[in-house]
Amino acid sequence: MITSSVLYLPIGRRTFDMEAAKAVWKSSSEWLIQQCDTVYQPEAIVTSIEELQAFLDSVRGQRFDSVLYQSVTFADGEFASQVLAFTEAPFIVWSVREPSVGGRLRLNSLTGGNSTCNVLQNHRRPFAFVFGNPDETALQEQLLRQVQVQRLIGDLGQLSIGVIGDHPPGFFFSDANESMLRDQLGVRLHKLDLHQAFKESLQVEEDRWQAAITRAEEQVVGLNRSEQTVVRFAQFYTYVQDYIQANRIGAVAVRCWPDFFTELGAAACSTLSQLTEVGVMASCESDIHGAISMYILHQLSRGSAPYLGDLVHVNEESNSVVFWHCGAGAYSLAHSHTGARAGVHPNRKLGFTMDFGLKPGGVTIFRLGSTPDGYRLLIMKGEALDVPQPFHGTSVEVALSTPVLSTLNSLMIEGFEPHYAIVYDDVADTLVEFGRQLNIPTVIYV
Repeated sequence: MITSSVLYLPIGRRTFDMEAAKAVWKSSSEWLIQQCDTVYQPEAIVTSIEELQAFLDSVRGQRFDSVLYQSVTFADGEFASQVLAFTEAPFIVWSVREPSVGGRLRLNSLTGGNSTCNVLQNHRRPFAFVFGNPDETALQEQLLRQVQVQRLIGDLGQLSIGVIGDHPPGFFFSDANESMLRDQLGVRLHKLDLHQAFKESLQVEEDRWQAAITRAEEQVVGLNRSEQTVVRFAQFYTYVQDYIQANRIGAVAVRCWPDFFTELGAAACSTLSQLTEVGVMASCESDIHGAISMYILHQLSRGSAPYLGDLVHVNEESNSVVFWHCGAGAYSLAHSHTGARAGVHPNRKLGFTMDFGLKPGGVTIFRLGSTPDGYRLLIMKGEALDVPQPFHGTSVEVALSTPVLSTLNSLMIEGFEPHYAIVYDDVADTLVEFGRQLNIPTVIYV
């Protein structure tokens, strides 16, 4: 079941075959109730403007991720115009097949959908179109994808990202244009001073931060709970969790170096790893768009933990590349042969960090990027290989679905940011649709 709130509007006119229309409506309604946790719908097909207004008044004040506007039969654009005035939610326009060919045109649903799409386009309202009957597998998959995309768009409009410290010098790609972020995606930034966070984290009561260590011990191999860097992790992690809850933060972008090493005396990697493991997406080097990229993948993959890494190595023989980072990675991403192992930062030699190779499996690689012309999306697919850990820290070797050297060259010429988000799921088609609905240029390597 998809966690989504759908306003389902079966629209028709009595001059068409209402018995055939009712069969479509009932089947559609039953399937939707099984698939979505919240469906607002009328008790029958809406056949007049007056009926539509009465139903809309009955659900006024509710929040909808999608308007599922089904042309059960043909209906003119007046219906769609009335819904446009009622809600700002994006539309999915659904036309169904004619029940028979030969003789009377019984539903004319396709023309109804065509008319509705024309109205939406002229009003510049984001929308998608689907075609088919409710019992068709392809139609069901397409509908669920559209609902998922529109739920994501709504979630982004509610997202606040905690930015804990400015990005390191020269990491320009980690920054974001706040007004563009808010206007185009609805995402807001909430900034917290890193040095204040360090100072106040040391005041967290021991009985509270001990719980963070206990949580880590459930999945991390070789953790020494009395080690000073582990204590510092637990204090800072608990402090950040309090900040997240108090300010309704959905993801964080954290400045990790050099400050964590020079001031706190510990690595940030473990805090980021555990936050991501428990469902709060956390990026290092204060990479704001990296945190959003992780958040998008997490939402579309129904809770799978994503990974954020640099592209550091090319293997032409296996048509693969290696993504790596210093020691951040959700515990559940570790290869089953080793588990999530505690380690030290490969350059700074301070703990506690993650030190493991990621598990094998199919992946989607993604980045929400920013250019002088606005946002763009990068979408790639690959297969995480079952190979020994490539480098200390956390890393994964991924065989690409496109030629590795030409893909690499294209990524560099396009000037994509060096942090790539990865999730163990195939959400490429859904990401393409996400970009289309938001009118964001998309570069695809699949």
